[in-house]
Amino acid sequence: MEQTINFRNRDRYVGEVKDNEPNGQGIDYYANGEKYVGEFKDGWKNGQGTYWYKIGNKYVGEWKDDKKNGQGVITFCNGNKYVGEWKDDEFNGQGFYLWKDGRTYVGEFKDRKKNGQGTLTNANGTIYHSGLWKDGNPVK
Repeated sequence: MEQTINFRNRDRYVGEVKDNEPNGQGIDYYANGEKYVGEFKDGWKNGQGTYWYKIGNKYVGEWKDDKKNGQGVITFCNGNKYVGEWKDDEFNGQGFYLWKDGRTYVGEFKDRKKNGQGTLTNANGTIYHSGLWKDGNPVK
């Protein structure tokens, strides 16, 4: 049964409720204009969901305990896009990053930075660096 929960901070939840908490499918409307549509468990975003950010970014993917965890895609308002693994709200694991100018990086990420094995290719198709990366920089 669908219910509405109004929070003190002016956020609002509309969806399935169990034990007075969001559980199942629902929508979180945030006072700052952001919105989440997806699965909830025990009051937290858990499962599949989509989050629209006020600045224009959009994330579609997996959530665990209110954080982006698992597989997901974020499209940034500037035209860039990341597709891959997430842990604790950051790019972590294997992923693909596409810049709006056509550059691509395919490889490993840690805490949103290029880390481990990966290949950065320029928009014209030439490889800038293929190999080891540390803290976002190529290791030569």
